[in-house]
Amino acid sequence: MNPTMAEVLEFIKENDVKFIRLAFCDIFGIQKNISIMPDELPRAFQYGISFDASAVSGFMNVEESDLFLRPDPVTLSVLPWRPSHGRVVRFFCDIFHPDGTPFEGDGRHILRKTVQKASDLGFTFKIGSECEFYLFQLDDKGMPTALPHDFGGYCDIAPLDKGENVRREICLTLEEMGIKPESSHHEQGPGQNEIVFQYSDALTAADNLITFKSVVKTIAARNGLHASFMPKPLPQKNGSGLHINLSLFKNGQNVFNNRHQQHGELPGELMAGIMARIPEITVFLNPLTNSYARFGKFEAPKYITWSHQNRSQLIRIPAADEDYRRMELRSPDPSCNPYLAFALVIQAGLEGISKHLPLMPAIDENIYEVDAEKLAELEPIPENLGRAIELARSSSFIQTVLPQKTIDKFLNIKQAEWDRYKQAKDKDQFEREVYFPYV
Repeated sequence: MNPTMAEVLEFIKENDVKFIRLAFCDIFGIQKNISIMPDELPRAFQYGISFDASAVSGFMNVEESDLFLRPDPVTLSVLPWRPSHGRVVRFFCDIFHPDGTPFEGDGRHILRKTVQKASDLGFTFKIGSECEFYLFQLDDKGMPTALPHDFGGYCDIAPLDKGENVRREICLTLEEMGIKPESSHHEQGPGQNEIVFQYSDALTAADNLITFKSVVKTIAARNGLHASFMPKPLPQKNGSGLHINLSLFKNGQNVFNNRHQQHGELPGELMAGIMARIPEITVFLNPLTNSYARFGKFEAPKYITWSHQNRSQLIRIPAADEDYRRMELRSPDPSCNPYLAFALVIQAGLEGISKHLPLMPAIDENIYEVDAEKLAELEPIPENLGRAIELARSSSFIQTVLPQKTIDKFLNIKQAEWDRYKQAKDKDQFEREVYFPYV
């Protein structure tokens, strides 16, 4: 049962809650928050709490700076790492203009609208995200270094894996916050880890991913470590991906739950739609200059291809049964804004279904070992941020999902970032200064 505002207010009163965090994200998916006292919560529910939107990346200009946060009561969560006496809770918020209309650049609003479009067509999307991250040591001043926490490899155990206690603490914290972890393990890179949590509806999945990243960084810091979601923090090691597992339900049935689906049916059309739009939406799935260093290496895709189980492809169909059957999109990375990324991927899939797009033949071989002649026939993912920006600027499809102001602000900021990167003499140093401490 979803909590009502009255039930939330009663919970706040009975559980010694002293601080309430109103959380939201800028257009790049960076979490922000304003704290209020419990007595202010009824006003927040009814009218919203104002903030200076001109100070938030991609929101408003100085001359029209006021926006309002209204907490979503369904997203109430106690922050377990804060004191048990004088508790702190967090809500994700929806953002509104002073006249009460939704702020068109709010990622939750954008994703909610896309989900509603799918629902109107009789479809429900479920999303599960697999998010990789690195743990690095801190120096004697508490600043992050490039030294990984350990030198373990895939699924190693202690003592090679030094991250097991940190992962355990992260999993227990997530569980306390209502997010169910399914598995955790050491990944292939030194200090690299992965925690998989239960799939859900698209909006909850995006909220959960923002929560997950916050928990990982907080628990890492409590253990004297720096957690990085930078796509390629170590140049010669594995990159960190955000694999988006997508299930499509129609009339309550998972359309992927049929081992004999033909290409012309819904799963094929869904995948064909996503693959057709990957070039122009990549800047929203991979928004950093560093994102493109990951492609084509260590199982990260480079070409717009698909296969069953093959991890070298853009899309694969993992081996699974019943409601766990799904498609996995492997190009996005953890630096994306999940609200925008999920909305664009879902809309691309819906377009494929509505247009009955045919799915190209599968490439059931290791893409890294395919001969050059065959590779020349394949369409690559954009090779750098500059190319991804160009493709997005010329896209009419993106305008069907995101408001033009949001598109312009996002791409203008990314263009300036790309220009700075091109001008930098030491590009690795540029990325280490601009991304590593923050992403």
